[in-house]
Amino acid sequence: MYKEDLLKKLRKNTTLQFDMPKTTVKGITYPDVVKQYINMCETVGCKVIEAKKNDDLNAIIRKAYPNAKVFASNVKGIKADRNPDTVESAQELNGTDVGIIEGDVAIAENGCVWIPQTMKEKVICFISEELVILVHRDKIVNNMHEAYERITMPEYGYGCFISGPSKTADIEQALVMGAQAARGVTIILIG
Repeated sequence: MYKEDLLKKLRKNTTLQFDMPKTTVKGITYPDVVKQYINMCETVGCKVIEAKKNDDLNAIIRKAYPNAKVFASNVKGIKADRNPDTVESAQELNGTDVGIIEGDVAIAENGCVWIPQTMKEKVICFISEELVILVHRDKIVNNMHEAYERITMPEYGYGCFISGPSKTADIEQALVMGAQAARGVTIILIG
């Protein structure tokens, strides 16, 4: 109640109001958006694999992770042991070595990817030891301004930006990989 009273008093005593100015924000652009995206991905700790048009993505993923035993994905055409759409609970995805997801918009400015929740259990994005994100070249934009123009909220009502593997240096100022999510992220550029 206190908050509402305070806001009411502020509104009552406001004598002049100004409209927000109309400004157009032009974000940074790059001559080669794909090259910039690759450079930023590598800067934030991702591995980048450039797939050719007819490459077998399953073969590329298996070659990148030859020792992995459990793969999880709901991406059409990807062979996986677990599917985040068909598991009974998120806990069934625990122990996933490699999670494979598809990004919707990739941003060259900072190397991140918008990941809409297109699966029942979004935990695949965070519980997998290694994360593979499939990114279509034609979905790479220059900056966050362009990205926000393209983003739509999925049916599940959740999405997040992922940029590189999880890392923190909060504990004794020692860099720890995989503290909150994947230890490693591989971006596979398609198309």
